[in-house]
Amino acid sequence: MSELTPADQAALTDAVEKLEDQSFAMTIANKVGVPVEALLRLVPTGAQASLSDAINKALEQCLRIAIRVGRPGSSPSPSRSARLHTAATGVTGALGGFFGLPGLAVELPVTTTLMLHSIVDIARSNGEDLSQPESALACLQVLALGPGGTHADVLQSTYYAARAALMQVTRDAVAHVASQGLSREGSPAVVSFLSRIAARFGIEVSEKAAAQMIPIAGAAGGLTINMIFSQHFQRLAQGHFTIRRLERTYGSELIRGEYERLRSQR
Repeated sequence: MSELTPADQAALTDAVEKLEDQSFAMTIANKVGVPVEALLRLVPTGAQASLSDAINKALEQCLRIAIRVGRPGSSPSPSRSARLHTAATGVTGALGGFFGLPGLAVELPVTTTLMLHSIVDIARSNGEDLSQPESALACLQVLALGPGGTHADVLQSTYYAARAALMQVTRDAVAHVASQGLSREGSPAVVSFLSRIAARFGIEVSEKAAAQMIPIAGAAGGLTINMIFSQHFQRLAQGHFTIRRLERTYGSELIRGEYERLRSQR
């Protein structure tokens, strides 16, 4: 098949909008009226270690969940609406915001796990076979599809560039999980995969932490920011798994070419 149907063309256009729309940082800056760079200066110098610990804990939990939901014989959780997941993360954000930065370290693994369940539902609705490690790990990839590197690079970051940066570590992790499962989670392949995800996901986590420290924060601010955080990754997941679905139908080369054409016209 060489040409997209009108429905698939519309789905691809929508995916481009979701994946190339403004970053989480820009969304927060527009919401609170404070530049991202100013927000980041609010985070204490020594806070990054506790944030890193929380990110690592969250990703380890998410890896186990992503692999478990597709196991033969397991009972996958019923599909939940994105609205319910967003509301749940809003509650955890309110609790975390009430206790400030220490609360974020406790709240983040819970929030990220809730988001992962939402991402899994989106993947499943787009025909992903989650019994396959490659599809399961694609759920975690969503957390790394935001801009990488410095904030000056945000506008130059693209969806396919992010996927390319993750390609080799994902292949290695998929091979390990396919042959050995998670019986040896500390394998270099799995550690490298999680480290790469953590490095990119950590950018948005730092921005979230900074936003929760401004005067509007506290419980109410934490709720609002967490809902924006969840919606940001739901949009990335919807775009990502739409692209993967279309690639399975039309081939990756055609979809990438059409994606880049649509992106250039925005």
